[in-house]
Amino acid sequence: MIKLIFSDMDGTLLDDDGNLPDGFDDIIRQLHERGAMFAPASGRQYHALLRHFVKYEKDFVFVAENGTYIIDRGKEIFSATIPKSDAMKLVAESRNVDGAYPVVCGKNYAYVTERNDAFFSEMERYYTRYKLVDSFDEIDEGIIKVAVCDVRYADAEHTLYPKFLKYQESGALRVVLSSNYWIDVMDAKSNKGTAVKLVQERLHVSPEECAAFGDYLNDLEMMGAVGYSFAMQNALPDVKRAARFTARSNADNGVIEKLQELLDKQLI
Repeated sequence: MIKLIFSDMDGTLLDDDGNLPDGFDDIIRQLHERGAMFAPASGRQYHALLRHFVKYEKDFVFVAENGTYIIDRGKEIFSATIPKSDAMKLVAESRNVDGAYPVVCGKNYAYVTERNDAFFSEMERYYTRYKLVDSFDEIDEGIIKVAVCDVRYADAEHTLYPKFLKYQESGALRVVLSSNYWIDVMDAKSNKGTAVKLVQERLHVSPEECAAFGDYLNDLEMMGAVGYSFAMQNALPDVKRAARFTARSNADNGVIEKLQELLDKQLI
């Protein structure tokens, strides 16, 4: 029986306009009746996730910031920070890329130093609690990751990812391609898969009792950490190869459809 469901947000659970799908609340009601728990697992900031799930703050496990920050029903259970000196090197590197904007992410706030309408339109989808500062030196909290946005070309795989890969050489940092616009640079040992395992241990749930839905490269490790792994129809080929099953696309309400199917088959 499935007791715990992890789901990516963008390109997976949310529709193409960034909205929760029809039927979501009814599915959550049914999951609760079966004693199953839902866990959003996203590159988004925790506070950005709460924007969608504020009424479920005390019901869900939130895997935020690509697995570097985990909140279990309102209580922090894990965070992974990187040295500020490393973060400043990443910021400096981003300044060398045309049209790139860095976001330095803490547990409480995301920090930016430049206001640009196109950048802010993209950034505010994922970071709803942020501060515009004169300098990143003003940050006085632990840094979870540095996210860099390619707002000009929307081609992070080619404009950003290759330039930042060298920061993995020390073994302390990991570069993750999160979307066409974004890369995340974070603690090398942290990802959605390790976060899933931490939650499983905390809740005494086995991988075989878990399902996960995803579409992008930052979901790969999560696919391997659960018994029921679903790649969306719109997922990248690598994600489809890593998953055991498929679901219809996010535009076709694939997560809700598949969860209802699992409920009807008494697998949840």
